[in-house]
Amino acid sequence: MKFSVSQSSLLKALSVVSKGMGQNTTLPLLSGIYIKAEAGTLEFQTNNLTISIRHRIPANVEESGETVVSGKVLTNIVKTLDDVAVTFDGGERMLSITCAHSSFRLNTLNPADWSAFPDIEPEQSIELPSTLLAEMVEKVYKVTSKETTRPILQGVLLTVDDNTIRLVATDSYRLAVCDSSVEAPAGEAFRAIVSGGVFHDVLSMPSLTESIMIGITGNQVVFSFGDTTFVSKKIEGNFPNYKQLLPASCATSVKIDVEAFSAALKRVSVIAQQNSSVRFDIDADGKVMKLSASSPDQGESSEFLPVEVDGESMAIALNYHYVFDCVNAASDRKELLLELQSNMQPGVFKSNGKINYLYLLMPVRM
Repeated sequence: MKFSVSQSSLLKALSVVSKGMGQNTTLPLLSGIYIKAEAGTLEFQTNNLTISIRHRIPANVEESGETVVSGKVLTNIVKTLDDVAVTFDGGERMLSITCAHSSFRLNTLNPADWSAFPDIEPEQSIELPSTLLAEMVEKVYKVTSKETTRPILQGVLLTVDDNTIRLVATDSYRLAVCDSSVEAPAGEAFRAIVSGGVFHDVLSMPSLTESIMIGITGNQVVFSFGDTTFVSKKIEGNFPNYKQLLPASCATSVKIDVEAFSAALKRVSVIAQQNSSVRFDIDADGKVMKLSASSPDQGESSEFLPVEVDGESMAIALNYHYVFDCVNAASDRKELLLELQSNMQPGVFKSNGKINYLYLLMPVRM
């Protein structure tokens, strides 16, 4: 085969499919990139047995053909090249790459050994606005569990029903829920559990278009947008019944300025390096919230914040790392509402807007 393509277009294509390359694998084929050239189009594929990605770009194709080359080596080469035309020639056992005054010869693998890209007919699918979905995923995906013993908690629950899109994630210590209005076709509600990492990778791809199609089959979920198709194994199992965790009422609600709260928490938590607990003391009469932390080795810290309080005075201790994740997710908001029931029941942070956000956090023993 023989073709030429711009360095910038090639580098963008490689960044798209790189998420599907196997890492530290003993099978060279899984860490490779399949390239197919035909009729003015280049097709790139990667497959690590869990994820399959296909992406197409236009190119000047003189001779059609296919090959498989090391994804890491090819990407490292293309990153160093100037943004001019890159020419590929060969493909059978050896691939020649030339660009300006640079030339490379790479060993290749047999494309006949490459697994065919999954041919999926979704049982159910829905088209959603990419920007909105990306903002929502950014607010919840960090809450997914890192433990492999409970795969279901590594997933994000996506539901679309009655023109409302909702994402839910939990690692059993905290719960994040966000929802927004969306125009969706009438009919059966859409529901899927998608790996949090996969969701984030898909929605941060440089080839993302204005809308994205999400489809599900018995054991796979497929994302399709523009010239990119991303197929991942669906997480099996029953997602926890998160609705039963949400309290119907609260004894105390505190309106917090996000910027001031974030700065105060950052200062107070400097002392809480070994002990990640920060105590929140809400004074309903004085309309003030005291943040404090202590460490046997480092000492103590405290700061007072003026707040609006509705209800009774209360104290609770929370993991400041988890609170920061909440604050960062709500960094585009001016205010957060903290709702408390008691010092031994979860604290609930809320923020309403175009995207409604709820973050439930289990307390730490004081």
